[in-house]
Amino acid sequence: MIPRSPEPERGLVLAVLAQGREPDDELAEVEELARTAGVEPVARVVQHRARPARRTYVGKGKLEELKERYASLDAECLLVDDELDPVQQRFLEDALKARVVDRTQLILDIFAQHAVTAEGKLQVELAQLEYNLPRMRGMWQHLERLGGGVGTRGPGESQLESDRRTARRRVLLLKRRLEQLERGRATRRKERRRGETPQIALAGYTNVGKSTLLNALTGADVSVENRLFETLDPTTRSFDYDGRRYLVTDTVGFIRRLPHQLVEGFAATLEETLVADMVLHVVDASASDEELDRQVQAVEDVLAEIGAAELPLELVLNKIDVVDEVGRRRLANRFPGAPQVSAATGEGLDRLRARLAEHFGSRWELVRLLVPYDAGARLSELYSLGAPIEEREDTPDGVLVVARLPRRELRRFAPYLIAEARRETA
Repeated sequence: MIPRSPEPERGLVLAVLAQGREPDDELAEVEELARTAGVEPVARVVQHRARPARRTYVGKGKLEELKERYASLDAECLLVDDELDPVQQRFLEDALKARVVDRTQLILDIFAQHAVTAEGKLQVELAQLEYNLPRMRGMWQHLERLGGGVGTRGPGESQLESDRRTARRRVLLLKRRLEQLERGRATRRKERRRGETPQIALAGYTNVGKSTLLNALTGADVSVENRLFETLDPTTRSFDYDGRRYLVTDTVGFIRRLPHQLVEGFAATLEETLVADMVLHVVDASASDEELDRQVQAVEDVLAEIGAAELPLELVLNKIDVVDEVGRRRLANRFPGAPQVSAATGEGLDRLRARLAEHFGSRWELVRLLVPYDAGARLSELYSLGAPIEEREDTPDGVLVVARLPRRELRRFAPYLIAEARRETA
């Protein structure tokens, strides 16, 4: 008998929107986030006002409506499409006698479900601790509300402070562990840099097919389930084209209003974008014009926040296989020169590889080297650079090699350049 999957929780969505904002447009994302986290949104409560109320988040009249809707719908949690401060969250919890989950908590919950590697799990734990520290009250909340004085001192208060100290120590420990992992990752990046192998980062809105594109380009087998934030940990794979190797890294998907502490908490993942030689901004070609604009803007905002806005960027229109000819022409007019590809069917991938090769073509120089047998160490250095070796022949005078050498290494290997190669290089 096949076990039945647990029933999703029933969640009521709450949002404060500026005048003129359409709930269907604004809340589609948080509702998709909720489903990814295992919560089914059963209804919405929306208040249009310039900004949320400082302490109560919504006005008094809307709060009464919220209480009635929450009780009548038999909801199990309240989902708020915003980042609540501790006072607002506590007020809503007390008013509804319900569990209140804001946007940041919701995303952290999804991250916790999807983290696979040790580093990813450490990042999730760190982000959760830093989020929860100012909200800690637990079983001693009744003592906190008394506001000090007679009857509020004693083991309850001491235990709460003890828990906070424990959490802070854990934060420091996690940060040290992540720094150690970062040093190891930096060493690996340095090794890759020695060979001047181009590093390409895939960036884009969550669920636009970045992992599928990574698999299609490199032959990898990364998970491609149709879920938000399916990829949390950076995954690097390589492909060869015209005798050269290229490294492609898949990164975490972006969304609108990605909370700042998540950008900081997942710096290790986003860092792979910062050290790339080029960013492929993957977009969903099948999305509506309005949604496409929103997704592109969300990604550009996050790239700017992490300091990657100045990197060379190439927009790639994925999922082109589900776009008709008219739609393709419209996309070509909106995004002139952007490659149109389908990671699912393979359409346009060869053209994309050729385009990448053209972009990085000036990084190497085709050379002919004659390395004497008593200078074998130089030959080992050549291989360690990862330079594509096109020909190798053992001759009476040494090893004759035809290779594509990184331009910055030409001076080091100049004594072994044969005359023909020198003339061609000149």
